[in-house]
Amino acid sequence: MLQSFSELNLSAPLLNALEDMGLTQPTPIQEKAFSVIMSGRDVVGIAQTGTGKTLAYLLPILRNFSYSKQNHPRVIILVPTRELVIQMVGELTKITKYMNIRIAGVYGGTNINTQAAAVGMGVDIVVGTPGRLMDLGLSRALLLSGVRQLVIDEVDEMLSLGFRAQLTTIFDLLPKRRQNLLFSATMTEEVDQVLEVFFNNPELIEVIPMGTPLEQIRQSAYKVPNFMTKMNLLVEILKTDETTQKVLIFGATKRMADTIFEHLEASFPKQFGVVHADKSQNFRMNSVKAFQKNSIRGLIATDLFARGLDVTDITHVINVDTPKEAETYIHRIGRTGRADSAGAAITMITEKEEIYQTEIEALMKIEIPILPLPESVAISNELILDEIPVPAGKNYLPPTSVKRSKGAFHEKLDKNKKVNRGNKAINMKRDKYKKPIRKQQRKTK
Repeated sequence: MLQSFSELNLSAPLLNALEDMGLTQPTPIQEKAFSVIMSGRDVVGIAQTGTGKTLAYLLPILRNFSYSKQNHPRVIILVPTRELVIQMVGELTKITKYMNIRIAGVYGGTNINTQAAAVGMGVDIVVGTPGRLMDLGLSRALLLSGVRQLVIDEVDEMLSLGFRAQLTTIFDLLPKRRQNLLFSATMTEEVDQVLEVFFNNPELIEVIPMGTPLEQIRQSAYKVPNFMTKMNLLVEILKTDETTQKVLIFGATKRMADTIFEHLEASFPKQFGVVHADKSQNFRMNSVKAFQKNSIRGLIATDLFARGLDVTDITHVINVDTPKEAETYIHRIGRTGRADSAGAAITMITEKEEIYQTEIEALMKIEIPILPLPESVAISNELILDEIPVPAGKNYLPPTSVKRSKGAFHEKLDKNKKVNRGNKAINMKRDKYKKPIRKQQRKTK
């Protein structure tokens, strides 16, 4: 294993930037990927969070970078969320501190014309989400014909969000001769399909085999009957365990994350934040910054927005839900126990979630220790909507307090009833003069 970044034959500007960032020794993924990416081959990198995979592709890309008068980008980096775009632009800004490289970040939720004007002024590296990059490419505000290297980071999450069509369009806009670099925490069938269609005999670099948990993470779990009891247990852990200083809490859905936040806010006012898709961009950014700076004790997040977190020294990861995908569990707990620091992962498992526990343990090839539920934790009989059993019968509809319509075929009000009385003007005259108006009417009289 290399002892210094200088052994990678990096340029002086990069070495100076790494020194400013306090980084001295490359991680295994950075060491293994460097020479392969420098050679120009397509690469697939599999590495868990916290292993330094971002610098694993940035360092060789920047080492080969040279000055060019080309106004349109030579490198495209695709990430799934706006938070990751902002984080990536920040990393690039720091590592290119002593280099003359133009960087731009593009993502949805902001004015596309402003971003089109920014990239139109000239850019070397563009970091973006698939949707916004596709829009800029199709409108030709961003020309992709000069791109030499394409990086797709967190591709597993990108595909799970339904970005396959956007990725295909972007591939069509790019030149055929380019280097493709794909990095992911997990390998899925969809990722394999992308590799088969768009990559040219890529070399696989896998530092930590999938399903292998980091050794410095202390794992444990509790068997809990329902969600409200989970909330009681969560409050008890945070009250009694003094080591829970910087806690990342996972909820499966946005609604679950909000419910967790409401319970913690009642017991620990202004000590926790929450991030998910329904929160505004500024709200999410402020919550993450507060967590990074230790202004709050913990952050509640869904899996998607946890991907955009670059936070060190997380003491605990708490899974309020047991994730359905075993790889997701590995990714979650990898948020703690980083940089040779000890960490803890606590998972709450209902009877329905035990099947997920079995799959996780099979993937890791170890069992998660089950701890007894503390006697001080109250067992709740209250069930949330998702836990209410559905009676057998295909025509069953859940009870609702919403007033139902009587349907289209109901008795009309008198004012809405219509009677066909013939010509309105003639009938009015007949009613007024009390005599027949037409000859035909007189004859019949």
